[in-house]
This record gives sequence, C-alpha cells and structure tokens, in this order.
Amino acid sequence: MMRPVIFGPPPVQQTPPVYVDHQNAKKVRNDVNVHKDTVRLEVDDLNPDHHLVSFLFDAVFDGSFSIIFFAKEEPNCTMVPNLPEAYPPTKVPFQKGTAQKFLQPSGTGTDLGFFALDDLSKPSPEEVYPLVISAETVILPSSVSEDPLVHKQVTLAGLEKTNDGSFKVKVMKQILWIEGNRYEVHELYGIENSTTQGNPVSGLEDSGGKECVICLTEPKDTAVMPCRHLCLCSDCAKELRFQSNKCPICREPIGQLMEIKVVSTDEQH
Repeated sequence: MMRPVIFGPPPVQQTPPVYVDHQNAKKVRNDVNVHKDTVRLEVDDLNPDHHLVSFLFDAVFDGSFSIIFFAKEEPNCTMVPNLPEAYPPTKVPFQKGTAQKFLQPSGTGTDLGFFALDDLSKPSPEEVYPLVISAETVILPSSVSEDPLVHKQVTLAGLEKTNDGSFKVKVMKQILWIEGNRYEVHELYGIENSTTQGNPVSGLEDSGGKECVICLTEPKDTAVMPCRHLCLCSDCAKELRFQSNKCPICREPIGQLMEIKVVSTDEQH
C-alpha cells in the first residue's frame, strides 16, 4: 500500500542575526564647551530692536568666541559668513574657567526683524545656518619649529519666534575640530546614570540605574548606535552582537556597538 503524500509549506529557516561591529570609542578632549541647552537671545537694553547671544560655558584654556549670523561651514571647520557686510561676525575673547556666562557686548547685536521667520528657523539648502557660535582656543607649541594648535567647538542653531514675540534658540548641531580632525557631537542616552570603574561618567552624580539592562550586575559602558542608548556592559554587548540586531531599549536595528571607557582624574596623573 502506498502512503499518501502530504504537501505543505517548506520548513522555515531561521535567519542568523547580522553580525554587529564592536568598537572602542576614541577619547577626545574638548578645550571649551558651550552648554547648548543654555544658549539664549537677550534684548539689548541700549538697543531694544537688537538681540544679543548669551550662554554658559566651560574652558580649559583662554580663547575667543565668534558670533556669526548666517554662516556656512568651509574646509578645516572654518565658518564663513554669508552676509559679512550687513552682519559682520563679533569676536569676543574669554578666559579659562568653569560655569561662566557669556553675553555678547551691547551694541554688537543683530536686528532680526529684517528676516523671514522661515529663514531663521532652519538652515538653507546650501547649509547656511542662522546662528553660529564658534569657540576657538590656540595652544602654543613647545618648539618654535611647530605651528600653533587650533581647536574649535562650533554650535549651529536656528531661531524660532514664540507666542510672546521673543526668540528661542534651537541648537541643531555641534562640531569639534581637534588636531586637524572633525567630529560631530552626539548625546548618549543614559550616560548620566552610568559609571565606569566606580566613577560617574562626565563627573555627574550617580543616581542609580547604572547596571547593564541584560545582566543587571555589571556597569553599562557600551552604547548602541545609531540610536545612542548607553545600556550594555561590554561582555553582554559581545554576546548580543551574535544573537540579535535590535537595541534592548527601543528595538531599533543596531548598526554598531561603541564601548565607552572613561578614565578618572586620578588615573590620568
């Protein structure tokens, strides 16, 4: 007797997870940092139609700020004004120190009433940004045969008009120019609660939640890219890259794993 042949769908083959690259982050020291969430426009008391730029900053060395309205990035992180005659850049020196407030000098502000609100709110198709803050430090070489070392942090922003008629600054991008290399700054979500070797990352207080979301024991020191969730320890990250390509927090695809090792102040000396 012949047995009946039963036809059905072919067996489902499990696709192996995509291998995820695991890299160590390179440490870059930023000589001056503009706190992007503190950038404001203030009315010039002596010229009520003009606005002045203000913000908080930290600096390791003396340097200078250049405030430019409508500028574009050129090679070597040079910010070139698009309207230099009508709105020349304002350059103001600063001294090293922490938690300092910068306020653009009175009389050097800009009258924003001549611009369409849409032009102020976002960069143009040619990547001309409405507001640029370029912080620059110059480190003198140890030898006369070497050139001075120029480091920069550039903050690119747009301006939005609020219901009360004031302008709100919206920072869109921050760039570092360190030793001839360009870096774009991105925040890591969860870094404020992370510790490495018992030391809070970025000097922030340890408020809990520092453990890896998978093993719940080891400190998290590895970020998932491009969603930038800092949520894994290095050991779990190494296992995860062979098992899944989804972020444990947001379930977005993982493009890369970036290990963050922060050296304490005591270890640097």
